[in-house]
Amino acid sequence: MSSFNTDIKTYEFNHTMIRVKDPKASLEFYQEILGMQLVSTMENPGGKFTLYFLAYVNEKDRAELASKTDDQKRAYAFNRAGILELTHNWGTENDADFSYANGNSNPGRGFGHTAIIVDNIDEACKRFESYGDKVKWVKKLTDGTMKNIAFIADPDGYWVEILNRAFA
Repeated sequence: MSSFNTDIKTYEFNHTMIRVKDPKASLEFYQEILGMQLVSTMENPGGKFTLYFLAYVNEKDRAELASKTDDQKRAYAFNRAGILELTHNWGTENDADFSYANGNSNPGRGFGHTAIIVDNIDEACKRFESYGDKVKWVKKLTDGTMKNIAFIADPDGYWVEILNRAFA
């Protein structure tokens, strides 16, 4: 085997990218409903797309990010784990018939879902219920045999699994 000057023990999962039709609707969902923070945005006029990087950010980092430059925010996004990248291809929001293959119109054939952990799943689900039609339920806690998980869908139909934080 060849020798490489890299240590796989230092590797970390950084982000997952999903394509979104309407960034306004998606950003509202991920920020207001799920509580993530937009940490960096990158526009590519030549490619006609915008990238939005979101994460769950602690209070200390939230305060520090407010004073950072765009380059520093981008560095933050690319140097931490657990980032969600939303990619918006310009113009899709204006096409009523446009949709992305979110992996769930034909279950078992590709992408399945992202997942978040919450401090109290019962209260989190009540909170999601309070948003009415802004939250599309895939599976409520009371549905099916697995009473410890729920699924909601974002504006593009990507499923988000809701899990209770496991305490050791």
